[in-house]
Amino acid sequence: MTAQFKVGDWVEVRSKEEILTTLDRNGQLDGMPFMPEMFAYCGKRFRVYKRAHKTCDTVFPTRGRRVERTVHLETRCDGSGHGGCQAGCLIFWKEAWLKPVVDNAADTHHCDVLVTLPQVASRTWCGENDVWRSAETSGAAGAEPTYHCQATRLPYATSHLDWWDVRQYIEDYQSGNVRLVQMFQALVYACYYSLSQAGIGLGPPMRWLYNTCHSLWGGPQFPRTSGTIPDGKPTPSTALDLQPGELVRVKSHEEILATLTVGSKNRGLLWDAEMVPYCGGTYRVLKRVTRIINENTGKMQDMKTPCIILDSVICQAKYSGCRTFCPRGIYPYWREIWLERVQPSQITDSGKIRHSSDAHHHESFTSTKSALVALSHHLSAKPPQTE
Repeated sequence: MTAQFKVGDWVEVRSKEEILTTLDRNGQLDGMPFMPEMFAYCGKRFRVYKRAHKTCDTVFPTRGRRVERTVHLETRCDGSGHGGCQAGCLIFWKEAWLKPVVDNAADTHHCDVLVTLPQVASRTWCGENDVWRSAETSGAAGAEPTYHCQATRLPYATSHLDWWDVRQYIEDYQSGNVRLVQMFQALVYACYYSLSQAGIGLGPPMRWLYNTCHSLWGGPQFPRTSGTIPDGKPTPSTALDLQPGELVRVKSHEEILATLTVGSKNRGLLWDAEMVPYCGGTYRVLKRVTRIINENTGKMQDMKTPCIILDSVICQAKYSGCRTFCPRGIYPYWREIWLERVQPSQITDSGKIRHSSDAHHHESFTSTKSALVALSHHLSAKPPQTE
């Protein structure tokens, strides 16, 4: 096994039979589970979305973790093998489960990226039933099952990674995960944020300066701004009953901050800095989320109030100090009070929203223009001749 896959490389997922030979009896390779949902992708071809050389551990206190010889394809878990979990996590693919495709041609071969199957002589044979069995552990009589997936097992399939380990950022660039301009922007923000939090009285003026000048570089307002509602006090809510496929606009940062506690939560759901860049944007509803697996316990968790996932709206790990440029692409959860429904008729040809007030402004402008023209004609008219 030599060079690793890079962003944009074409790969083919190996056959079910080939993959099973790489797994131990628990359906894992190097601690990473091959999940039942992944069988559906066997034999199919995809582009490498990101090299998953690092990730964020959300089981224990959020931290960065190193992952060996793993990539993300444009494939997400549909939860069919884990009780219908709706989190839609990006799947981790070990390179041993993939083979390279040259120019997406009809045949594949090993070229500059050589991936060989692990030796199986010392392994205990794994069958498809073992993969399904490992995804769920039945509890005692009447108890809820405990689910095991890549997200719950991530701490045990990875190793420690310090945020200051510069090698991760070199690989971010070399793999194609991150462009140089993105790395520069992240460095500037990290330095700016650290200085604002240094406890030397610069925080308020630096946040004001950031919010005043953010339009100069086309970025959002200061992303780590807290709400104003005292912790423990009720937060506002609304019910839009949004459905998959509907268009919504994410409200402005200021509007959303008015719904948050000092701890940046609305009815227990955290508003994260990584969601700020999407404020003001228009997106389609991907799904309503009512149940997800609690990654800490492995238990299914039913939400008291459904949350919303928006299509193509993911965590970009731009403002997260201990996990900068994490490629995991987690879907943020949105409260409906942070969104507003957009009718297709409100979308202009340029893709922008035509607000309901626009028609009134247009009519007002037209009537004002007509009045000015009439006044101009009146003033320019010659006075009547008198004898």
